[in-house]
Amino acid sequence: MDVYLLILGDHLPDPSTGQAVSEADRLRAVVEQAVVAEEAGFTGVAIGEHHFTRYIVSAPELLLAAIAARTSRLRLSTGVTLLAHHDPVRVAEELATLDVLSSGRAELIVARGVSQRTDAAFGVQDDLRARFDENLRLLLTLLERPGVTWRGRFRSPLVDVTTVPRPVQRPRPTVWIGSGSAVSADLGVELGLPLMLPSTLRDPGTHLPVVRRYREALGGRGRVALPSHVFVAPTSAEARRLWRPHLSAYARFAHPWRGDGGSEVDVDALMAGAAVCGDPAEVAERLNGLGELLGLDAHLVVVDIGGLPHAAVLEAIRLFGQEVLPRLTT
Repeated sequence: MDVYLLILGDHLPDPSTGQAVSEADRLRAVVEQAVVAEEAGFTGVAIGEHHFTRYIVSAPELLLAAIAARTSRLRLSTGVTLLAHHDPVRVAEELATLDVLSSGRAELIVARGVSQRTDAAFGVQDDLRARFDENLRLLLTLLERPGVTWRGRFRSPLVDVTTVPRPVQRPRPTVWIGSGSAVSADLGVELGLPLMLPSTLRDPGTHLPVVRRYREALGGRGRVALPSHVFVAPTSAEARRLWRPHLSAYARFAHPWRGDGGSEVDVDALMAGAAVCGDPAEVAERLNGLGELLGLDAHLVVVDIGGLPHAAVLEAIRLFGQEVLPRLTT
């Protein structure tokens, strides 16, 4: 089982003090967490892209480049890139640059996004699904081969274009399609892409129909990954005491994007379902259960949420590496 540290970068105050760190300290903390994740034995790090909210990371590629300079083994991924909002030519150039700088460690998770405000600000309110589809196909073509001649609906044509630098990985770096919808899963099947499920604090069992559809269409093949919000401490009681106020604050903040139709946040229900919290043995048991339920090939672990102090985040990452990773089944 590959295990990544997923950092979405919410910039919320600590609920116990009402104070938030500076933007500069928050971004530097993201880089430091990734460095510690490599030391702890994680497979990789994924960093989210958001705009115009209290998620502070709008350019994950820049943070990944900084992480590349301080690590040697860690896989480096966005989590996700909002591909309908970007020129695929530029995305291909940025991904290949990261791949070269990191000696072949770059990855990409692409998705359409869920924020209508972001869509409007980037001028992509119409035909979002079609734009995403077109951009993804062009991106894969640009990464895989030189001399691309192309014409589509949403950008100017290309004539014999070779993006540079060329990626180190062949035929290209891994590109995941991020979605919990059947439509995007079907696109992943058509293009032969691994499937990344959403990180929305929903009951993981709700993803079963999409996963089954995806795997059946690929004859049992394909790779599937799930993000889970996770916190581990030496005892279950300590883990719940430390994490509960931060999970509660984060869940209230993220509630508009959960997409489950609920009107309230039930923290106890989250801890029993979508959010994994406890001592190392309990956390490993629950993650293994999710892996078996969905047939996972990779798990993305979200620790840093809701103004959790940086020191507590680093301690949880280290403990996860020391005592949870060895218990996870492959």
